[in-house]
Amino acid sequence: MLNFQPPGFKQCTLNTNLGQMVYSIPDSDFWQISSETKSSPLVFLHSLGGGSSAYEWSKVYPAFAATHQVIAPDLIGWGDSAHPIREYQPQDYLDLIQTLLTQVAVEPAWVVASSLTAGLTIRLAIQQPQLFQGLFLVCPSGYRDFGADYGKELVSQLVRIPGLDRIIYGLGAANELAVRNFLEQFLFAKTSRLNDEIVAAYLASAVKPNAEYAALSSLKGDICFDLSQYMPELQVPTFFVWGEESRFSNAEQGRRLFRLNPEIIRGFHSIPGAGVLPHLEIPAIVTGLLYRYINP
Repeated sequence: MLNFQPPGFKQCTLNTNLGQMVYSIPDSDFWQISSETKSSPLVFLHSLGGGSSAYEWSKVYPAFAATHQVIAPDLIGWGDSAHPIREYQPQDYLDLIQTLLTQVAVEPAWVVASSLTAGLTIRLAIQQPQLFQGLFLVCPSGYRDFGADYGKELVSQLVRIPGLDRIIYGLGAANELAVRNFLEQFLFAKTSRLNDEIVAAYLASAVKPNAEYAALSSLKGDICFDLSQYMPELQVPTFFVWGEESRFSNAEQGRRLFRLNPEIIRGFHSIPGAGVLPHLEIPAIVTGLLYRYINP
C-alpha cells in the first residue's frame, strides 16, 4: 500500500498479539517540525469492508500532519498489516485499537473512525475512557443496531457456506470490476467522484494474501453488534458526521443513536449528497469539520 501513501509520511510497525500492524505517521524531516511542538495524537481508523485500509483517510490526515501526531494504521487483516487466518471477533479489534493507543499514541488521543470501526471505538471508549480526548465518528454502526439482525441477510447466510464464501469473495471483491462496482453501488453517492486511484487502492488491499478472512468475518456479521445498547454509557465527548445517502446505516438511524446520548454527542452533521465514506468522496468537507472540533 506504499504506492498510495501521501507524500511526507512513512510507515512504522507495531507488534500485536495477532501479528505486525503497519501504521503511517508524518515524516518529521518533510514537515520540518519537532514532535515537541505538535498537539495531541490524532488517530485515523478505517472501516472493515472489503479492500479497506488507511488509504480511506489519506485525503484528510495530511492536513493535520504539521500540527498533530497523526497515526493512520492498517488494522490487522487489512492493507499492509498481518493477515492471520482466523475468524475475527469484536474483541480482536477492541484489543488492537487499545494496543495502538497505549503503545503508539501514548497520550489521550482524538480518534477519528468510520462505520463498524467507529462503533467498536465507542465500545472501547466506554471501557477505557482515559485513552481518549474525543471521538470524531463517520456513520458509526454495529450493523445490528436497534435489534436489526444482519446475520439473517442473504449474503451473510451464503458466505457461511464453506467453499462458497471464497467464491463470493473472489468474484465480488478481489477483482477490479467487482471493486469498482462495489464502490459505485454501495459506498459513493456520486460515481463521478470515484477515480482510478481509489479503485486501485481498494483492489490492492483486497487481493493481499488471506485478505478474505477479515473481510468475510465482517460480511458474515461475526464482528457486528447492537451499538444502541452501548450508546447511553458513553462519556467521551463525541461528534457524529453522516453522509445523507449512506446505503448501509442511514442518517435517520444515526439520529436515533444521537438521541440516546445527546449531552455527550455534541454535534451531528449530515452531509447532503454523500455516502458512507464522505471523507473519501468529499474530503475537504470532512477535513473542515474535523478541524473545527479538534481546534475549538
